Amino acid sequence: MGECKSVIAFPNEYVMIDTETTGFSVEWDSMIEIGALKIRDGEVIDTFETFVKFDGKLPDFITELTGITDAMLADAPAPKEAIKAFLDFLGDDMIVGYNVGFDINFIREDLKRYFGQEMNNDYIDCMRIARKLFPDEKHHRLKDMRKIFNIDVDREHRASHDCIATKAVFEKLREVALDKYGSIEAFRKSFVPKGLKAGDISSQNTEFDVTHPLFGMTCVFTGTLEKMTRREAMQAVVDAGGAVGDNVTKDTNFLVLGNNDYCKTIKDGKSTKQKKAEALMLKGNDIAVIPENVFYEMLEN
Repeated sequence: MGECKSVIAFPNEYVMIDTETTGFSVEWDSMIEIGALKIRDGEVIDTFETFVKFDGKLPDFITELTGITDAMLADAPAPKEAIKAFLDFLGDDMIVGYNVGFDINFIREDLKRYFGQEMNNDYIDCMRIARKLFPDEKHHRLKDMRKIFNIDVDREHRASHDCIATKAVFEKLREVALDKYGSIEAFRKSFVPKGLKAGDISSQNTEFDVTHPLFGMTCVFTGTLEKMTRREAMQAVVDAGGAVGDNVTKDTNFLVLGNNDYCKTIKDGKSTKQKKAEALMLKGNDIAVIPENVFYEMLEN
C-alpha cells in the first residue's frame, strides 16, 4: 500500500478525527487525547474517545487552551495502547478532519515509533476545502466556519466536540461546493494549479500552486534554522505564494520555530514571538506555531 495522501472528496463513509497534543512538534510533543466518529451514509454509527497518558507536567498553555489537566491523564492508557485502539477503530477508512495534517503527523509518528509501520489511509482536510470555497474570508478556522454556518458546539479544543463540529461543517461545505460548481467532480478539478502574475506578490515566479499550504499564508520566523538561513526560508515562502513578516501580528498564520528554540531543555524559555503567538491563539486568532521540520514538510507539499 502507498503512503497516505491528501484528496478532495466528500465520501459517504469515513472516520472523522481530532487530537489534542502537548504542543506543535511530533519530535518533542505528544498526543493527550484522540477522538473519532465512524460515519456511514452521513450517520454516526460508532464513536471513539480516549485520553493518552503523558509522563510529565502539561504546559499551562495547553491546559488553558484545552481544559485538560494532569489529573485527567493520570489513569489514561499508555500511548502504545491508545494508538493501537484508535487504529483498530479506524481500519482502512478515509480520514476527515480540520487542519487534519497536524493530527495525522502525530498519529504517523506513533505508528512508526511503536509498531514500525507506515500509515496508508488517505485524508481530507476540511480547512483546505473551506479556503477554496470562501476565498474572501480572512480566516478559515473551524470556529469561523461554524459561525458562517450557524453551528453551535458545547466547547472547543476537545477532540470529540471538535469532531462533531467538523462533521457538521464538512456537510455544509459539500452543499456549498455543489451549489458553486454543480458537481463534486467539477469542484475537485478546480484545485488544478492556476498561474498568477509575478507582480501580484514579491517573487520571480510566474505561476503558483494555489493549493500549496503556504500560498496566501503569512509566516514569521524565530530562532536559528538548521537547514536554511532566515533569508532563504523567507524567499521560499514568497516563492510559494506566501508572505513573511518580522513580527507576530493578528495577520500572522504561521510562526516557525528554529530548532534551537524548540527543545526540552529550554521549553519554558520561550521567545517573545512564541509567547505572543500563543496569546493570540488563546484569543482565537488564526495562527499556528510550527517547528522547523514541519515547515520543510509544508514547503515540499
